[in-house]
Amino acid sequence: MRETRRAVLELADGTRFEGRSFGYEASTSGEVVFNTAMTGYPESLTDPSYEGQILVATYPLGGNYGVPPTTADGDNKTFMSEFLESDRIHCRALVLQDYSWQHSHWLAEESLSQWLIDQKIPGIYDVDTRALTKHLRESGSMLGKIIIEGCPEPELYDPNTENLVAATSEPGIVVYTPAEDGKSVAQQVQPQDIASYPFDPARKVVVLVDCGVKHNIIRCLTQRGVTVVRVPWDFDFTEIPYDGLFISNGPGNPDFAEETVKNLRKAIELERPICGICMGNQLLAKAAGAQTYKLKYGHRSHNQPVRRADTNTCFITSQNHGFAVDNDTLPADWEPLFINMNDGTNEGIRHKSKPFFSAQFHPEASSGPEDTTFLFDEFICML
Repeated sequence: MRETRRAVLELADGTRFEGRSFGYEASTSGEVVFNTAMTGYPESLTDPSYEGQILVATYPLGGNYGVPPTTADGDNKTFMSEFLESDRIHCRALVLQDYSWQHSHWLAEESLSQWLIDQKIPGIYDVDTRALTKHLRESGSMLGKIIIEGCPEPELYDPNTENLVAATSEPGIVVYTPAEDGKSVAQQVQPQDIASYPFDPARKVVVLVDCGVKHNIIRCLTQRGVTVVRVPWDFDFTEIPYDGLFISNGPGNPDFAEETVKNLRKAIELERPICGICMGNQLLAKAAGAQTYKLKYGHRSHNQPVRRADTNTCFITSQNHGFAVDNDTLPADWEPLFINMNDGTNEGIRHKSKPFFSAQFHPEASSGPEDTTFLFDEFICML
């Protein structure tokens, strides 16, 4: 029988769930949230939107197909993984019901356990994740600690009190140019040089505001033939000669990204096309004058049904967010674009006459359904 250390997940309300360690053996704490996806743990773990959170997977088995190649190009911030959504794991820990010690997949380079150890991320299994998820649905997402046997008990950490957008946004500027092989060529550019950068006049230029961007957003844009300029969350991009603006996903409370909102208000005045995803939806709404609020337990899954407003057309979407836009606070010249069919919450907004729109879900998925990738095409057609 495999020897593993005992581990406990202790919630802020005192509820305890016992398990065993299978990752890095150190205690940690964060906001405990659950994801109902059946696959895609490499993509989810590297999604910056999970920064500061302890991720509970409701699917009863994890690790069975290992982990794909994760090699990063050292400290080069132009690196973009072919299979992952960033260059590191962002969640504070992973909680499973059962862990498969034997993995099998043609692409796997190592086990999930070894990857967690390499990245210094705790993992616990043999947890009653069904009971844990029911508790979180009834009580809401809450803070919690993972205490590994023999390790010091950590203090409770609340990621909602920090600017997680700043923590996950890369500080440099990178220009991604489409290449013939369907990928892209990346070049770091100094901030003082970007306004005079020699862009290819045959290609449209899209500024991507990095609030904790997933790599597949960059892929989806460059695959459509545009040059992408990735800038930090608080960079004033309005002096760049761009054709369209894209606001990425990101973690935490949108109220902390006030610098982004200020720059978005300037961009709205320029009236060039704007699109946003997830955090981008919330920040565009705030720039327009609307308000956001924290959901009870968020949307984190591959099966969230959304309806396009004023139609009977529905889509199944991939989602990962804990905050939402308040539809009732949208100004008169803005309206909801998509509505969640489970709870009626906002899933996107659009301006009634100008080329501005956004989605709360992830059209680029990765992982999850790609039913709504056409939104990238709609954005590109506006340029």
